[in-house]
Amino acid sequence: MTSIIWGIVTACSELLRTRVGGENLEYLDNIREAAKRGAALTRQLLAFSRRQPVEAQVLDWNERLKEVSKLLRPLMGDDVEIAVLPRSATAIVEADAGQLDQIAVNLAVNARDAMPHGGKLIIETGVFDFDEGFAREHPPMVAGRYVMLAISDNGVGMSEATRSRIFEPFFTTKEIGKGTGLGLATVYGIVKQSGGHIWVYSEPDRGTTFKIYLPCADHKLGTKAEEKVEALPPRRDGVTVLLAEDDVIMRRLTRKILEEHGYTVLEAEDGKTALDALGADHAAIDLVLTDVVMKGMSGPELVLRLMDTHPQMKVVYMSGYTGELVASQGVDSGIRLLEKPFTRGSLLKTIDTALG
Repeated sequence: MTSIIWGIVTACSELLRTRVGGENLEYLDNIREAAKRGAALTRQLLAFSRRQPVEAQVLDWNERLKEVSKLLRPLMGDDVEIAVLPRSATAIVEADAGQLDQIAVNLAVNARDAMPHGGKLIIETGVFDFDEGFAREHPPMVAGRYVMLAISDNGVGMSEATRSRIFEPFFTTKEIGKGTGLGLATVYGIVKQSGGHIWVYSEPDRGTTFKIYLPCADHKLGTKAEEKVEALPPRRDGVTVLLAEDDVIMRRLTRKILEEHGYTVLEAEDGKTALDALGADHAAIDLVLTDVVMKGMSGPELVLRLMDTHPQMKVVYMSGYTGELVASQGVDSGIRLLEKPFTRGSLLKTIDTALG
């Protein structure tokens, strides 16, 4: 219906152009442009409300992104580096191709606005298996195989107050006339309409990562996806882990998983608390598991403080940012990074590997 109305207004405007002249042509152009904007706004509202018709098809998101990345080059400007990094050979989903393209373009435009002086846009895909335990801790997600799209930038980032409102329709931090406040709301609507989930990780001056998970559709190709049985490493009774994480829910869940697997856990909400937990006698620890970005003292700063007193300790970092973005921010690319959200198996395997 939107396209029909816009077509009528456009056609009438063109007919009138042949019958009027002078300054009246400017008014006709304004009418046509206003109709065009109104049609675009309506499409975004429909996407947000999940009532826009969809033409779902089975497709490889990796292949779609190859084409979309060509469109992004002139859109992002010469001062933005674009990296497209598929982590899996294929990324099969069942979705509307145009809507998938819209997700990538909307998030890329958002990233460009967050990098007024240039920077890096990182687009990554991957396939992940989430078990029942993970699903219980991350409702309304259900267990299964998902295709992930991560779009990251190393721009200005967002405060917690801004991050909590970004998916609200018409919420924008841009100047009047510079944005409708529907870009991210539209992305959210499309993701939900496609049966997916979206997470955002951002800190002021640390950049932003959006992670989108859509159900994998490998089975729609007529080939049965290989069933993966997640084998857990052996228990580590008597091994002490210093856990530093400023998100209380994430910290408690992580501690619970580790303790159920035999680890002794010293829990801390930030770097200073972590140092206090060790005490003046520098209690022995085998491994430090720390978030990269924390208030007051970052994870890398905490590790540096601990190296003098615990030179043999192993280190694992946690972050909602992708490894590529963390590396672009100056953190050693050789670090062992556990990306959020993570499963019980990936947490235990990463720590077990670090301990050797």
